[in-house]
Amino acid sequence: MDSWKFSCFLLYLLAAACCVQQCVARQITESNYTGHLSVDVSSGRRIPDTLFGTFFEEINHAGAGGLWAELVSNRGFEAGGQNIPSNIDPWGIIGDESSLTVSTDRSSCFDRNKIALRVEVLCENEGSNSCPAGGVGVYNPGFWGMNIEQGKTYKVVLYLRSSGPVDISVSFTGSNGSTLASANIITSDVSNWTKAEVLLEAKSGDPKARLQLTTAKKGVIWFDQVSAMPLDTYKGHGFRNELFQMVAELKPRFLRFPGGCFVEGEFLRNAFRWKETVGPWEERPGHFGDVWFYWTDDGLGHFEFLQLAEDLGTAPVWVFNNVDMPRAVTSIFLPSGINITGISHRDEVDTTMIAPFVQEALDGIEFARGDRNSTWGSVRAAMGHPEPFDLKYVAVGNEDCGKKNYRGNYLKFYDAIKKAYPDIKIISNCDGSSKPLDHPADYYDFHVYTSANNLFSMNNKFDRTSRSGPKAFVSEYAVTGNDAGTGSLLAALGEASFLIGLERNSDIVEMASYAPLFVNTNDRRWNPDAIVFDSAHQYGTPSYWMQTFFAESSGAIYHNATFQTSSSSIVASAISWKNSDDKEYLRIKIVNIGSSDAKIKISVSGLLIKSSGSTKTTLTSSNVMDENSFTNPKKVAPVQVALDNASKDMDISVPPHSITLLDLLKGSSILRKKDRRSPHSHSHSHSHSHSHSHSHSHSHSHSSSRSSA
Repeated sequence: MDSWKFSCFLLYLLAAACCVQQCVARQITESNYTGHLSVDVSSGRRIPDTLFGTFFEEINHAGAGGLWAELVSNRGFEAGGQNIPSNIDPWGIIGDESSLTVSTDRSSCFDRNKIALRVEVLCENEGSNSCPAGGVGVYNPGFWGMNIEQGKTYKVVLYLRSSGPVDISVSFTGSNGSTLASANIITSDVSNWTKAEVLLEAKSGDPKARLQLTTAKKGVIWFDQVSAMPLDTYKGHGFRNELFQMVAELKPRFLRFPGGCFVEGEFLRNAFRWKETVGPWEERPGHFGDVWFYWTDDGLGHFEFLQLAEDLGTAPVWVFNNVDMPRAVTSIFLPSGINITGISHRDEVDTTMIAPFVQEALDGIEFARGDRNSTWGSVRAAMGHPEPFDLKYVAVGNEDCGKKNYRGNYLKFYDAIKKAYPDIKIISNCDGSSKPLDHPADYYDFHVYTSANNLFSMNNKFDRTSRSGPKAFVSEYAVTGNDAGTGSLLAALGEASFLIGLERNSDIVEMASYAPLFVNTNDRRWNPDAIVFDSAHQYGTPSYWMQTFFAESSGAIYHNATFQTSSSSIVASAISWKNSDDKEYLRIKIVNIGSSDAKIKISVSGLLIKSSGSTKTTLTSSNVMDENSFTNPKKVAPVQVALDNASKDMDISVPPHSITLLDLLKGSSILRKKDRRSPHSHSHSHSHSHSHSHSHSHSHSHSSSRSSA
């Protein structure tokens, strides 16, 4: 064909396409519809079982003072450092200088945490030098108050020694000084370090209670490793029930842990070292997390994270230190409003010296997967889990790609792990969504923190990503900055659109998780977060509730959905899923980030919809910047209603600034489940009468420069 004829032919096709687009837009406008969603249920593609999971990082006191139910802060008196005398904060003294002196020394019986508390009581039970009523001693306020609940029982464990007999009162006291529960430790011989346990049943409650150790007996007493835990943690495994249940309700298919920059530390000496976090809790030295600026006793350690994944029924994803320095933290916003700038992570180990660190990673895998008779598998078995954990995913570092030694170190880890455990999937920090990786990997990590409009428009981020090579793991995503506040509806809308795009591209994107998961409201190191809590209360942000709309997506069937609309503010998708009663549903999700109502025409082919048994769930609010709070925890929360007269052809009204979910109970169908891996099977078209108004943000897009999570 001559070149001019071919050019004319192309112009003809372009003109025809424009006519079709204008015709569709005119039909939508003339019928007062905002859009027409056509769903073909006769075929579909299975979404990976692992698509949506959760990511836990020790940030914002997520674990210490949060999910991990230990009530005592700085239980081993190690937080002040190994030099003596040392600070014992947040412990405080009951009494004055005339009645006691309190100091630290290095006399503990535990080799890895030598600091102990020395209390010399100067007053006596009676006489001219009698102690004040109630005795003297020390107290611990926990993490901004201990939530002691009436009727519940708490186990207090402590180690002590003294040259003489002791009579110690162990009690919880309320913020008004009242005694909530108490017991006494009376013994005549504790000349050697002795473990003591008491059970305290609370006769009344107070969310701002504290633990007290007091006596009116003159002498010197040493204390160490003081712990207080409620008996009703999840399965007795140490997890705070209410927070555990909130995570479980998301139905996560994987758990990424323990970070984030918490894994690496500002300095390598303060990094999370898994071997220091296993074995008896009394023997764990703890460490100062110098990225997020607080001490952890590491009761929530490598074993507990693996146990958490198992309790959630999800796949553990262990992130370990690549021993390379992550990118600089250019902006961290602290609760006080102080802005710390120009802080870089300092340490970097040369590839020629990486071998001991590679062995450390192999040992960590053996701890999880090894036979109970293996070196590290035996440590796990001694902790009460003789059977291996199901660890199949590891990530080498966190946000380290581009650093001097990352690739060299990564390859050492990769080769050693694949040789010892060929089935383990290895995740690289380098982004492969825009160009191929230059090193082997099973997954590449992709992080994005940006504005609501940017993330909304990133619905098509992976549409043109190559389908060959490693799969994508979007291990951190969130709307941040002014759009997010401390957890806004607007943030949830942008995130929901992004996740719909991940569903559509789940042939290449196999895993995704929001970040961060938790924040203790007393220590906000990062905004926003999915779950907010204090000692006694908790609530989900709109982003938390948004994730519940995707709880059934993993392992579901993704259907071709053609969405014709003149609006750039609406996206939609359709999946099929089955509930625990074996009822099958077609789930349609529609996200409207715009400020106007939308009338959507829905047409379903290849399926009959039952007239009853369907529901409509909506997440919206009167103001797009609305947030939840302790006083109004469900101001922005899903509202479900019965969807009467549901059918395969129907009209749906979608509110402005909303996520709408339709669960349509299936009748008979001719569903054929086909595994379509090609991006060309994604028939999710948008027919716009004008160009898309949102700009596109690309790989590793951080509007606020978070170094973690």
